[in-house]
Order: sequence, then C-alpha cells, then structure tokens
Amino acid sequence: MGKVVLIGAGPGAADLITVRGARLLAQADVVLHDALVSQEMLALCPQAIKVPVGKRNGKRSTAQAEINQQLVSYGLQHNLVVRLKGGDPMLFGRADEELAALEQASIEVEVVPGISTAFAAAATTLQPLTKRGIARSVAFFTSSSAPELPQTTQLPDCDTLVQYMGGQKALETADILLAQGRSADLPVVIIENCSLHNQRIQRLKLSDLRLGLADCEGPVLVMMGEAFAGREAN
Repeated sequence: MGKVVLIGAGPGAADLITVRGARLLAQADVVLHDALVSQEMLALCPQAIKVPVGKRNGKRSTAQAEINQQLVSYGLQHNLVVRLKGGDPMLFGRADEELAALEQASIEVEVVPGISTAFAAAATTLQPLTKRGIARSVAFFTSSSAPELPQTTQLPDCDTLVQYMGGQKALETADILLAQGRSADLPVVIIENCSLHNQRIQRLKLSDLRLGLADCEGPVLVMMGEAFAGREAN
C-alpha cells in the first residue's frame, strides 16, 4: 500500500508551485490532475502515469465519486500517487471528499498547500486584499454547488469579496450585492487566466459587473471591495 499526496498546483504558472510540491511530482508514480493544470506543470513529472480527472463547467467531466475510487485504486497499487489540483487543495478543491475516501481505505495521505488564485491575483494586479482603515475582512466564496443543493442568494458581509469561478455568475453576484445596499461604484477587478501568458485584467465598477462577463473564456476570479480603488501617487 502506498501514499497519496494532494498537491496544490497554484494559480497556473508552473513556477508558482511550491518546492515541496515540485519535488513530490518528480517522484510520483501516478498523477491525477485537474483540467486547468498546464502542460508545463505536467512536464515536472515525465516519469509518472498521467490521469486527467478535470472538471470544467458546462463540459463533460469526471464525477467526484469516480475520482475518489481512482485515488483509492491507484493508492493500493503504487508507492506514490499525486492528486494535482489547481490553486490550493483545501479551498474549493473537494479535498474533504477525497480525504474521506482515502482514510476509509486506510491509505496514508498528505496535503501540500498551493498558492490560491486569490493571492496570485492580488499580487499580479498589485491590489492587496486588505487595506488599513478601509478593508479588514476578506471572504472567499463560490456560487457553484452540488446539483442537489439550492443556489445561494446571500453573500458574506465582508469588506473584500473574492468570487471563485465567477464568470457565468457575475450578473447574479452584482444583483445580490446591489440589493444588499452596496454602492454601484464599488471597485471590481476581474482576472481571467491568472498568472498565465494569456492573463487578462479588467477594472470595473459594480454597475458594470451588472452587465455580465460574456466575453470571458478562461477561468475567472472576481474581486470586489473598496480596497481595489486606485492608489493616489505620493
């Protein structure tokens, strides 16, 4: 019986994975990877059997139960199995379900954190998520949920809001925030394909977000709050 390691690949760029994550990738017998993991990232594990188990909104994808089953099966056959996830495994990565399946099978498991897309987006846009006197609380959220669960109509009451997988939900998000009393001039930053060569940044207001983001094709992160107002030169 081997070991399974859940590794955070980071926001996309291959050189943003942690040193520990890259070292374990280079030793892995099998790598089960998300759809958003780049070929440059997979080049770090040329020796491994690579198994795509990605989930893409609106496209045919691998069911979570099947991913759990594959992790257990490979974990029983190989010394080192890696589950490579975009961002950080412990944030919107369904890690709880995979950990439970591995623990029930008595397979040793480890988690290696990764740079979450929100932190990479804040860095690449030079926009901190917090700002002294302006923003002291941050909430990460997603509008996506299991099909059998109701969609949320409430958003966290925080100074800074960061919506993962927000491209198709932008209009709904704006409507909810405006209904909650947020200003139509609230600064919004949109990051598509964060950290990759085709990264795109848009700076909007909440009233602009109300129109939706129909032209976005890659994964989208939406950051909202007064912390994202432009800095005045000293």
